[in-house]
Amino acid sequence: MADIIRDAPIGQLIRFITRNKVLQYPEEKPGFHLPESYNTALNSSPIKEKLPISESPSDSDTSTINSTSSSDDLEAAAASLARTKSRESTQQWTDDRLQVERELSLERSKSVPLAPIKTEDGNILVDWYTTDDPENPQNWSNLKRGSIALIICLYTFAVYSGSAIYTSSTLEVMHVFNVGETAASLPLALYVLAYGIGPLLFSPLSELPFVGRNPVYAVTFSLFFILSIPTALAKSFAGLLVLRFIQGFLGSPCLATGGATMQDMYSMLKVPYAMTVWVAAAYCGPSLGPLLSGFAVPVEGWRWSLWEIVWISAPILIAMLLFLPETSTPNILLRRAARLRALTGSNRLMAHSEITQRNLRPTAIALDALIKPLEITIKDPAIAFVNIYASIVYAIYYSFFEVFPLVYGPMYGFSIGQTGVVFLCVLVACVLGIAAYVSYLHFYLIPDILAHGMRAQEHRLVPALICVFGPVIGLFVFAWTANPSIHWIVSVIGITIYAGSAFVVFQCIFVYVPMSYPHYAASLFASNDFFRSSLACAAILFARPLFVNLGVARGTSLLGGLSVLGVLGMWGLWWWGARLRARSKFAVA
Repeated sequence: MADIIRDAPIGQLIRFITRNKVLQYPEEKPGFHLPESYNTALNSSPIKEKLPISESPSDSDTSTINSTSSSDDLEAAAASLARTKSRESTQQWTDDRLQVERELSLERSKSVPLAPIKTEDGNILVDWYTTDDPENPQNWSNLKRGSIALIICLYTFAVYSGSAIYTSSTLEVMHVFNVGETAASLPLALYVLAYGIGPLLFSPLSELPFVGRNPVYAVTFSLFFILSIPTALAKSFAGLLVLRFIQGFLGSPCLATGGATMQDMYSMLKVPYAMTVWVAAAYCGPSLGPLLSGFAVPVEGWRWSLWEIVWISAPILIAMLLFLPETSTPNILLRRAARLRALTGSNRLMAHSEITQRNLRPTAIALDALIKPLEITIKDPAIAFVNIYASIVYAIYYSFFEVFPLVYGPMYGFSIGQTGVVFLCVLVACVLGIAAYVSYLHFYLIPDILAHGMRAQEHRLVPALICVFGPVIGLFVFAWTANPSIHWIVSVIGITIYAGSAFVVFQCIFVYVPMSYPHYAASLFASNDFFRSSLACAAILFARPLFVNLGVARGTSLLGGLSVLGVLGMWGLWWWGARLRARSKFAVA
């Protein structure tokens, strides 16, 4: 427990205040002995190995794996994988990595020492001490990793539910501030837009080794919690708009970086399970927001929904500050290198990131993070399709917050709270989607990978080829059964079909992107979040006029027609994806 608190934000703060005299690391405690391999490297004068410094350090490591990953040399293979994982910010899905991960999983219990590498100029790379090094997030216990994943999922759920939880307050906001329906939807729309903009800044920031993930999480979510209080007390409509935008912006880091945290902890075969749960938390957040506030707001007033954000965030923030350790391998090794330099007095002990990024300028990193995703989207048809399709699906999802009150209130006589209960169909759809996708992983995909190795990236799109028809079917079912003469459950079934199938499609394309574009995965997820949120923001504002002017049936049918483009695009990506990747300078063929 002490180690968990030490690595959490509150523990790091205590260490800073006490100048590292409390909650010490092993290297700081009396009696610590430097591993013999490091003593040997420090005392030896010849340079035995040359550190390959390239845009993709993993390329050199892959060659090492190819030459060492036999049953007679698992120690070298384990060392190769450990170094690969310590140097990569995005993990490539390759047969070589799969083979070594399988072998390393058998070797961790043997605690194989890992010898450090010396560079051309005599520096010594600080790495994991052994294959079962307890500081390596991949070696943490299932309980510890599961607890961390739970905190990230709850954090993600809180931020996403904070968007739609406001919808129950819309009618009273119109009356209190004397604004129209479109204006009253702006606190929701601006929140959604802001949490799409935030990852463009925070996602690349969390990838910097000297920053890591925890400072971004802890600082922004603390400010999110603090700002939620004046948001609930806002006296003017303009103040409410500004505060909701900033609130969404500060809550955004988990929306793109949460997936990176899962990849930090889980192996290539296990991370899809963790990602499924994380995406489910994000997917269900907005749909459960109206349910959380729907019954209370008519009784307690419009501010109640905003106070609920404070109450939801408080325990999650406490858990984060006390029990969420840093998971970024480059950051962990960077701090270990600093401790070893203090222990030995030798400046030759350095982390890999200190060497490869010593000449990088923050402005260049920020510019690349903002420009590169847009450049790839414009130049690469596959990524353009993924962003456009995901944006359309997400925009339609948020249009439900405008169409449900028009259907289940006037047509079926539901109260605000009962209308919020209708959103439970998205939760049911998500559970069904999880069951279907996890079954696909467990019974087919992972056994197939273990038996035949990694197939082409398009193989991951197989479930989407079937489920991509679901959004079209679900929307048309909802459109033409949302009628007082037809029982309300039929239209709810249509939404369930839409939400469940869209969930599986999202899972497939969110795996396809990092497999095809590993070096730009973080930036592409941030850009995808931006595109989705931008169109969702617009959908919140145009949805009600669309449904009022065209009617629910024709308005929803229009959205269903747009979803047909997704069917054509997904099958096109399946057939021509390999050719597109072969012609792309960004993709891995």
